[in-house]
Amino acid sequence: MKKILIILTIITLLCGCNFNIENISNTPTKQVEEYLNNYQKLTSEVLSDLELVVERENDFNTDQKEKYKDLMKRNFKNMAYKIKDETVNGDNAMVEVEITVYDYYKVISSADNYLDNNIDEFTKEDGNIESDKFIDYKLDRMEKNTDKVKYTIYFNLSKNEKGKWIMDEVSESDEEKILGIYEY
Repeated sequence: MKKILIILTIITLLCGCNFNIENISNTPTKQVEEYLNNYQKLTSEVLSDLELVVERENDFNTDQKEKYKDLMKRNFKNMAYKIKDETVNGDNAMVEVEITVYDYYKVISSADNYLDNNIDEFTKEDGNIESDKFIDYKLDRMEKNTDKVKYTIYFNLSKNEKGKWIMDEVSESDEEKILGIYEY
């Protein structure tokens, strides 16, 4: 009888621990941390989304798309974040996060200004701009960049019917912040 009670107690404790561990990982903050960690780890889902982002760059040739993709991977791996706050209101929550990423926007903006002031450097004999040459210039500057920028992102979450916290869709501007190309 004693052995049965001990075994039942152990099983109850183990089940209780598993339930508590699941509840601990089912918080808005944990969901956001998992989301951002996926970027740092370059999970297959992140890489698949990155492919879609790169494919939208219609002006890039194949080599430029690969270089751009590598720059974004570098950015994701080196991204840092800090959870600033979590607010829960019933089945809705908001998690405030400060992320630090490479400041690609500043580089892109600087390259555009350089083009404006040095148009002859990128102009063909027929008067048209050599877009490949300019894109290569811009990507080279992005590759050499070490400056970083901090952004604040507010992630919204809601509970599904099973009580699990699910992140709402991330806005385009917040995606740009993660990419380091947000226009500030």
